[in-house]
Amino acid sequence: MADGLRAQIDDLQSRLRESETHLEHLAITRRTVTGLADRLPAVVPDLHPSQAETPGQLGILTEVGTGSFARKP
Repeated sequence: MADGLRAQIDDLQSRLRESETHLEHLAITRRTVTGLADRLPAVVPDLHPSQAETPGQLGILTEVGTGSFARKP
């Protein structure tokens, strides 16, 4: 019985370590996303129509159901 309980404890400790690592990664991701979001302008600039399609401009992309990207109308 004691060996069975030790095995359960080892399993639970391993699962706890994995969960803590996952939680640490989530915290890092949250800080990264929050930091990037803080750098975005609060308001999207209103571009003149002639500026909206300048060469080299990527435009606003939106993900469509297929997972590919298309220019947002």
